[in-house]
Amino acid sequence: MTKGINVLSLFDGMSCGQIALNRAGIHYDKYYASEIDNYAIKVTQYNYPDTIQLGDVTEIKASDLPKIDLLIGGSPCQSFSNAGKGEGFSGKSGMFYEYVRLLKECKPKYFLLENVKMKKEWKDVISKELGCEPVKLNSNLVSAQNRERLYWTNINIGEIEDKNIFIEDILDDTIDSKYWLKERNTMLLLKKVNISQAPKVACIDVYNKKVKIDRKSPTLTLPHHNSIRLIDNGRIRKLTPGECEKLQNVPVGYTDCGIADIHRYTMLGNGWTIDVIAHIFSHIK
Repeated sequence: MTKGINVLSLFDGMSCGQIALNRAGIHYDKYYASEIDNYAIKVTQYNYPDTIQLGDVTEIKASDLPKIDLLIGGSPCQSFSNAGKGEGFSGKSGMFYEYVRLLKECKPKYFLLENVKMKKEWKDVISKELGCEPVKLNSNLVSAQNRERLYWTNINIGEIEDKNIFIEDILDDTIDSKYWLKERNTMLLLKKVNISQAPKVACIDVYNKKVKIDRKSPTLTLPHHNSIRLIDNGRIRKLTPGECEKLQNVPVGYTDCGIADIHRYTMLGNGWTIDVIAHIFSHIK
């Protein structure tokens, strides 16, 4: 199935699925997207103006669409995540059932659902609803980012080759002064870090008052992207939006269409690591 397919992407964000399809060489006819965030929609339409935006997922009906061949989505993870309140299906993550509804209505040949690591009881509910067990993949195989995620799919994924990419491989050539930490903040952080033993370029994870130095970035999330700091040849700074794009395998400049950095960080933290998804899509026949 390599041409003329129709794709429905739920909770679509900035359309990572569309980037991945193109990277995998999967040709599609129509790409329908469900998203309500205006900034994410702006980025999608800037890059893929032919995207058909459907809005609120609860108002989408299969009867209003043509035959859908591929259903993809990353339902909200906030109440599954360790960083959330642990509400499970009672919180925002309960939107998963909209994915289930449309999977049953659309009856696509292929489906893919992505979400965070979670309690076994929640994972088992999702597996039962979708009729398959998830595959756990870490984006660090194709990126300079540690990002473990679960993927439920009827596509035969196969193994992903480790590309051995590290944080020093994705740095921007020039850094605006606004991304460097003020001297006082730098000194406070350096008191917690033995910088003399750190690589010249490394990430510092200060989330939850822990300090960890690694040549891979911690997971990009929100609001905790602000807890990721970069040692850059003896100085400390934030990651730039362009570097976060590279951590997610997103084309550099993809989110740069006249919106503030905070919104770029948000959609990148909420997005998919493109080369993981492209690898999965490459196994579509």
